[in-house]
Amino acid sequence: MPQDGRARAGVTQLRASEAGTAGRDSSPPAMPEAAVSHRALTFAGAELAAIYVFDAGDDELRLTETAGCVASTPGAPERLSLAGGSPAAHAVRAGRSVWLSPAVLASFSEGVPAPPRAEMSLGALPLAAGGRRLGCLVVMGGFAHGFEAEQRRFLERYADTIADLLQAGAGRPGTSALLSPALRSLRAGSFVLVPDTGLVEADEMLLELLGIAPDDFDGKADTLLAHALPEDMHALMAVLEPASQAYGLRELEFRVRRPSGEMRWLSLSCRVAAGTDGQAQRVLGVVTATSVLSRSGDDVSRIQWLTAALDGAASVREVGQVAITALREPLASDRVALAELQDDRLMVTALDPPEPAAWPEIWGSEWRSEWPEAPLSALPTLQLALQDGRMDLWPAGSALEPALAGIGSGGLAVLPLPAEGGVAGVCLVGWDQPHEFVPEERTLLTATAALIGQALKRAHAHDAEQELATMLQRSLLPRRLPELPGCTAVARYLPARRGLQVGGDWYDVIALSEERVALVIGDVQGHSAGAATIMGQMRTAVRAYAVEGHPPDVVVSYANRLLVGMETDLFATCCYVELDLEEGNTLFVRAGHLAPLLRHPDGQTEEVQVEGGLPLGVLAEAEFPMTAVTLSPGTVLALVTDGLVEAVDLPLDEGMRRTRTALAAADPADPGRMADELLGDAGRREDDVALLLLRYDGMKVRPIRANWVVWRLPDAVMHARRFTARTLRRWQAEAASDAVLLVVSELVTNALVHTQGAVRVDLTLRADRVRVCVSDSSPRAPAKPVIVDWESTGGRGLLLVEAMSDSFGTTPVAGGKQVWSEVTVPHHESAPEDSGPPTERGALP
Repeated sequence: MPQDGRARAGVTQLRASEAGTAGRDSSPPAMPEAAVSHRALTFAGAELAAIYVFDAGDDELRLTETAGCVASTPGAPERLSLAGGSPAAHAVRAGRSVWLSPAVLASFSEGVPAPPRAEMSLGALPLAAGGRRLGCLVVMGGFAHGFEAEQRRFLERYADTIADLLQAGAGRPGTSALLSPALRSLRAGSFVLVPDTGLVEADEMLLELLGIAPDDFDGKADTLLAHALPEDMHALMAVLEPASQAYGLRELEFRVRRPSGEMRWLSLSCRVAAGTDGQAQRVLGVVTATSVLSRSGDDVSRIQWLTAALDGAASVREVGQVAITALREPLASDRVALAELQDDRLMVTALDPPEPAAWPEIWGSEWRSEWPEAPLSALPTLQLALQDGRMDLWPAGSALEPALAGIGSGGLAVLPLPAEGGVAGVCLVGWDQPHEFVPEERTLLTATAALIGQALKRAHAHDAEQELATMLQRSLLPRRLPELPGCTAVARYLPARRGLQVGGDWYDVIALSEERVALVIGDVQGHSAGAATIMGQMRTAVRAYAVEGHPPDVVVSYANRLLVGMETDLFATCCYVELDLEEGNTLFVRAGHLAPLLRHPDGQTEEVQVEGGLPLGVLAEAEFPMTAVTLSPGTVLALVTDGLVEAVDLPLDEGMRRTRTALAAADPADPGRMADELLGDAGRREDDVALLLLRYDGMKVRPIRANWVVWRLPDAVMHARRFTARTLRRWQAEAASDAVLLVVSELVTNALVHTQGAVRVDLTLRADRVRVCVSDSSPRAPAKPVIVDWESTGGRGLLLVEAMSDSFGTTPVAGGKQVWSEVTVPHHESAPEDSGPPTERGALP
């Protein structure tokens, strides 16, 4: 659904140019980019940070950049001797980090920044890359017990990132800012939450971690929390709720589901800032991406995480994403491939990196669609591993077939994926640099393969079920919409993103004749195969009643009685529209459904006030009144289901208002794009969504009509022929007189001889075609003779009509049928509109 731009009016963007907007409203104030970046360091325990690099020689360190309060601290030394007794000099000489508690730090009198307050700890982390010593990162934090293990790991990663940036500086260390770029490289995002308002200020890195586009963020904490897995929501609320925690540092790891379906682990650290009254004023926090294996040194914890992650992976693609997350970054591998075993072929379902150029060239010949597939016989190494069902670890320099040699020149792990007594597939993990397989890693890979195999088997069954459900849904909805004169119709359907992706929403466009069309949209209660089955039956019933020629209220009434007679517990809503394409006259019938929307040519929108009836299937004798509305050319009619305009956090009135706003803003020149804009980014849909749009343009060539009610007289056929000849002369279509008069004679004769009741002849001239329709009160279609010989007489007239017509057929109408024929007028030029009376009732010529 389109985003409402006004919902973001109070959201403060994290850009330095907007730093002056603080205080305008209750939203958190904007902060300069540097302040936002260094906020992440605060939650890692580093309130002060400084980078020292080697000066001209290797004997002295020079201060090049500071963050936090170091710059304003007069005691921050500008230079440190490498031979001195400063913590930084100790760390660089030893080549390892130095962590000092406040008590130990007090014994250092040299090279220590003067802390802005007491009880601060210090960390000195050497900066080295490519075998070169580059400098030292000095951090200070306000913890009496020193830096915690998790904080130390983060700061060590931070120091490694700074060293890489220094190394990339081509021998010019310290010439540019490094603290903020290094934090961006670590993918650390920050936020400020105002508990009283529920508004949150989130930087772009945090939104990127959650998979939210900056323009789609509405500034609400609920929007961020909605991306977390439901199992982690309770813990998140406990941490972020100020009333339930002490005003100290709180840490938590949680999982989010990105729009691509990928599940990602994130680490959250936050603390509460109290106001002058002692009440919680703001919650400040930082979120970082957390790799799987670095979360804990305990292999049991890793397996527990993997089990939980695979339990939430429903599809084969999601299982592949979890496998990549578990095996790529934590093992520092360069490639991970996951393939299903189907018969004797390997079907690749996940690749990282996904680019074909990153994989062996021979794989390109098998790249048939998104991923490659190959016969197992072409990969003897994999074939043998799958037969044995045991993991194979191939070190650097191993002789492998060309299709595998390019995956891991420094080492290759082949992991068969066991499942249900067999093998579900195989996982390949490759390294470019020589890799040593330690025993702990072997054990972990074996356990990981077993979990992935079971999940892959389960996901394959889920995907097959979803494919069957999708095929069922598509078979019950129209494959294509008819082309209509004077209007354009488009439709969209999106299933709910939970459970079986089938539901009860349906739509249809029914061409009743060349000048009349019916549009239907409906919604059967529920999201199940049963609801989809009822939907298919209702769509078929409505179409059948409509093509029989019944008026809209009768069509809906018949469909209601049918659903009541099915004795199902489900009910359905429906909106039925019949449109006269020539005049724009429209009849609406609504059975418990949402009101239709109109976009007028001037861009204004409205809800059509259609008098409604009960939903279908509730009461057999329910009445369904009709509402008449005239459409002018350029009007767009929109029929929607409640999945588009209503959700748990979106009231129906607000949803209809947003849809009307989007309808007014969309360009009606392209109805297809207009429909896509109305759908917008549906996100995590709670319900099915069906949308039917029709742009009414009016018929460019208006047909000319005349009709004749045939009296049952001995010479009735003669009078019908005279009426036809007179009409063709007035229309300047005499060139088709012979064929048209023969058709009228045969069809009127058949109607008089074989039916009872009224008979009527309708003539229509549209462009260069004359259409003859003879209506009678019998629903039985005329039958052509099966065998024609010299002695048979019956049925010859229909053969003549078929031979003389360009097209010929029968259409059921209310109370009978129409037998029609179309004849082309040779070299016909459009005649002026018929100015005579449209109806002549048996008057003798």
